[in-house]
Amino acid sequence: MTSNKSTISAPAPVASSNPPRPITMSIDIGGSGLKAMLLDAEGKPVSERQRVVTPAVPTPEAVLAALDELRALMPAFDRVSAGFPGIVKRGTTYGAFNLHPLWAEGFPLQAEIEKRWKKPTRVGNDADVAGYGAIRGEGVELVLTLGTGMGGALFTNGHLVPGLEIGHHIWRKKGMTYEDHLGRRGLDRFGKKEWNKLLKEAIASTEALFNWDHLYLGGGNTKKIDFDPGPKVTIVSNQSGILGGVVLWRDQA
Repeated sequence: MTSNKSTISAPAPVASSNPPRPITMSIDIGGSGLKAMLLDAEGKPVSERQRVVTPAVPTPEAVLAALDELRALMPAFDRVSAGFPGIVKRGTTYGAFNLHPLWAEGFPLQAEIEKRWKKPTRVGNDADVAGYGAIRGEGVELVLTLGTGMGGALFTNGHLVPGLEIGHHIWRKKGMTYEDHLGRRGLDRFGKKEWNKLLKEAIASTEALFNWDHLYLGGGNTKKIDFDPGPKVTIVSNQSGILGGVVLWRDQA
């Protein structure tokens, strides 16, 4: 990336023998990896980030088994937040476009984690959680996550507008979505140079559609961006999908 890009760096883990409680195990479920970090009551990291590989056949049971492995790597905690890459309503999944069709059948992920781990749990869409970790809470803010798929979250004065699935909206070509162009499939299909051109178009398109005051770009593929997106766009740390976990509790209290 060029040095004039607007970026946010994730804070380093805080060394504290007595962090403010409750301690949240914040999880980011992705198409290629499952990541977690412990956060204190203020949302500050109090552990290193841990990661395990997403199962090759990511059924609910396979992913839950991998989450058990991830939990075993973490110190003690009081509650759980999880960002899930698909449609989530009241802790139940109704679609996971880059995992497995079984997730679309109304899988009670929140209740299942609570049952397995005996910890209070909240599950939300991964882009929503990433947005909580990125936004400033001022005006209309849009968050786009560029990874295996493409997620989106819209906020007004810090409050989530629920249910946005911009990644699956038809864009540019009949039958092709934003995710088809800007997710991992699009990057592989079009190549880095064309993918960057498409991302520039998407920035302009979403600004016209949502009239956002600020746009945040997150996810692992932001490292492929080779242009300056301008002062109204911020490239955020890939850890924003974890750092928003505490706000998932606060916003839905």
